[in-house]
Amino acid sequence: MLIPIIITAFAALIVGVSVGYIIFRYILKGKYGEMIATAEKEAEVLKEKKLLEVKAKFLNKKNELEKETQHRNQKLQQSEQRVRQREQELNRQQGDLNRKSQELDNEAKRLDNERNLVAVKAEELQKMEEQELYKLEQISGFSADEAKARLVETLKDKARLDAQAYINDIVEEAKLNANQQARKIVIQTIQRTATETAIENSVSVFHIDNDEVKGRIIGREGRNIRALEAACGVEIVVDDTPEAIVISAFDPIRREVCRLALHQLVADGRIHPARIEEVVAKVKKQLDNEIVETGKRTTIDLGIHGLHPELVRIVGKMKYRSSYGQNLLQHARETANLCAVMASELGLNPKKAKRAGLLHDIGKVPDEENEMPHALYGAKVAEKYKEKPDICNAIGAHHDEMEMQTLLAPIVQVCDAISGARPGARREIVEAYIKRLNDLEAIAMSYPGVTKTYAIQAGRELRVIVGADKMTDAETEALSGDIANKIQTEMTYPGQVKITVIRETRSVAYAK
Repeated sequence: MLIPIIITAFAALIVGVSVGYIIFRYILKGKYGEMIATAEKEAEVLKEKKLLEVKAKFLNKKNELEKETQHRNQKLQQSEQRVRQREQELNRQQGDLNRKSQELDNEAKRLDNERNLVAVKAEELQKMEEQELYKLEQISGFSADEAKARLVETLKDKARLDAQAYINDIVEEAKLNANQQARKIVIQTIQRTATETAIENSVSVFHIDNDEVKGRIIGREGRNIRALEAACGVEIVVDDTPEAIVISAFDPIRREVCRLALHQLVADGRIHPARIEEVVAKVKKQLDNEIVETGKRTTIDLGIHGLHPELVRIVGKMKYRSSYGQNLLQHARETANLCAVMASELGLNPKKAKRAGLLHDIGKVPDEENEMPHALYGAKVAEKYKEKPDICNAIGAHHDEMEMQTLLAPIVQVCDAISGARPGARREIVEAYIKRLNDLEAIAMSYPGVTKTYAIQAGRELRVIVGADKMTDAETEALSGDIANKIQTEMTYPGQVKITVIRETRSVAYAK
């Protein structure tokens, strides 16, 4: 019963599959044909579209090419036109050149004709001159050479007399004008450079707050004041003058060292011999620095640059020196300004003149004693520190101790005389006084064993300090007598001079 059912079901399945396959195939074939038809239509539309785009691009490219071709043709036409214009211009210039060349040829021919004509005329003139000369020789009885020689001698004599008279007139006029011009330049120079009268003192006054300080400065049995006088080489006068102590010495540097040392000692309050020597040594170093600063300020004020540092120091040292009572630095500044003005008036270099004027008296402030005149010594120092030859010559020749080689030298000489000769500038008495004190100290220093010498009390006392290890007490006594005898024989001085020889031994130790 089951088998027939199965067979029937199986047969029905086969029939159903066959029918389904036939139906599926028919449906699929219809859809496939429809899709193909649709695709073919779309392909045809796309083909038409692409053809249209290609045609549009082709037309655009064609238009661009036609425009570019037209533009290039226009450029070619313009270039051809310029070439034709240039060719026309060149043809015109060539025509001008040809015409000018023809004109030059004609002018050359004309000049040749005139040159030939001139040569013919010159030949005729020479013949006429020869004929005239022959006639003159026959009439005068002289040959041409003899007549020429006599004429030349006559003209020489006349010209010599005229020239001599002319020269004399020129020389007299030049002398008159030169004297007037020189006076004018000197007067203008003096008027344009005004300065104060220099006054040099041989004393300094140290002011104190009250008279009680005087006792502390003097010290027990005068040991403080003696130590200060010995360290500074000055004379300190403590009298009844209220609130003042007088420092006396012919050397301004010594006075300044003493004044500054007193100022520091009084301000500090510790006043005793050891402290005094320490402060004096310190003040000397400070004063050395102040000297350098003074030199720098002076050169800056005068506009002088490039001086050797040692020359700057020497210029600053002039502040503490005097010449016949005239402050040496003030004199040097005044001379420098005078030289600059006078050099400008004469058309010379004012900077060089000012430099030479400032340095002309550096030989008056030597670091060591020498026997040379100050002008020659100053030139030697300037040459040592690489100053130019014309500057050195002006320094050495301003007192005629060296031959003047440039115009700078007489300018420095004249301006030095102007600065020193004006009323109130110098006092020769002070200079003689200072020279006498220097001579006193130099005599004492000439003996072996002497370390320091100080002339004090206006030259009435000479203190001589000797080394304890270099001289005995007996030799010290003999030394004072020797110095006194030498002063009597070699110097002229008023009154008497007291010679005090000091020999002392010191022992210093430090507790740490």
